[in-house]
Amino acid sequence: MRGEQGAAGARVLQFTNCRILRGGKLLREDLWVRGGRILDPEKLFFEERRVADERRDCGGRILAPGFIDVQINGGFGVDFSQATENVCSGVALVARRILSHGVTSFCPTLVTSPPEVYHKVVPQIPVKSGGPHGAGVLGLHLEGPFISREKRGAHPEAHLRSFEANAFQDLLATYGPLDNVRIVTLAPELGRSHEVIRELTARGICVSLGHSVADLRAAEDAVWSGATFITHLFNAMLPFHHRDPGIVGLLTSDRLPAGRCIFYGMIADGTHTNPAALRIAHRAHPQGLVLVTDAIPALGLGNGRHTLGQQEVEVDGLTAYVAGCSVESALEAASLHPAQLLGLEKSKGTLDFGADADFVVLDDSLHVQATYISGELVWQAEAARQ
Repeated sequence: MRGEQGAAGARVLQFTNCRILRGGKLLREDLWVRGGRILDPEKLFFEERRVADERRDCGGRILAPGFIDVQINGGFGVDFSQATENVCSGVALVARRILSHGVTSFCPTLVTSPPEVYHKVVPQIPVKSGGPHGAGVLGLHLEGPFISREKRGAHPEAHLRSFEANAFQDLLATYGPLDNVRIVTLAPELGRSHEVIRELTARGICVSLGHSVADLRAAEDAVWSGATFITHLFNAMLPFHHRDPGIVGLLTSDRLPAGRCIFYGMIADGTHTNPAALRIAHRAHPQGLVLVTDAIPALGLGNGRHTLGQQEVEVDGLTAYVAGCSVESALEAASLHPAQLLGLEKSKGTLDFGADADFVVLDDSLHVQATYISGELVWQAEAARQ
């Protein structure tokens, strides 16, 4: 009650002359914010008989929910999979720098590593609210080591693991405590994987299928056990085949639990996934698309040699590519859909009344002009300050 009274007495901000993404459409409406949340102006007018304390003219720009990145391995020279002495400061650096990209929440991602790395790193990256210091941490995404050797990609083969007789205990022995974990990517064809999926989902951890040679039946069985996500669709999995489409077939399968939405991550850079493949996936299952960066520590550093977990990678040219859907759909794929995947759609990924006031201001070319967390300006482009 005291918190509600405090919010009622807080300053009211009114963002005018803008287009708000709400209900899948860009609407010419004002956005009202108070106490860090989106406010219903009718209640303000008719119940409290108040008006805004401050108006901010948005110059006709787009206001969309803050972006949520559920797969980011690091950036700006920071590698989340490196067991350094300053893990927390590295995460803080990335959290601060991604504000300029419109990201208000993220899941730091660890690639396949030896147990001692997980035991040192995982406890040091707790869930944390966002603010002027940086984007919020929603929990860790552990990608590996329980994945296919054939589809390991950049994951080091020496540290890959399979499930032993006590499957879930083996996972705990590898990762350590799971308090800070939000997503685990594994290969569903591994023996005893389904009991692991059930144990993880029972603890509120999202299970994603990836780096796998699973056929469609194995993938469908994994969904029945509780899996809800596909890690970077098309990459590091069997290619689509008309007789057995593999994990990709989950997008149109009729053997899934009633009402279950399968989400799939896609790296829309024009390199990991051809734009035509992105369009095919989106047209087949638009409500499941989750845009991810899968960013590596080289993000923001340009060409050269950089680390990714226990390995070195060579970067030669960085590009970004968006194609295949409307502006509204693309924005929802970067905000609403990842929030739904994580069960946070009441508070994140939306500008509905009562939701957290995490949002991004964009121009017509979708360049980020400003980023807000809990209604507070946390980053602004130089040009927007004029």
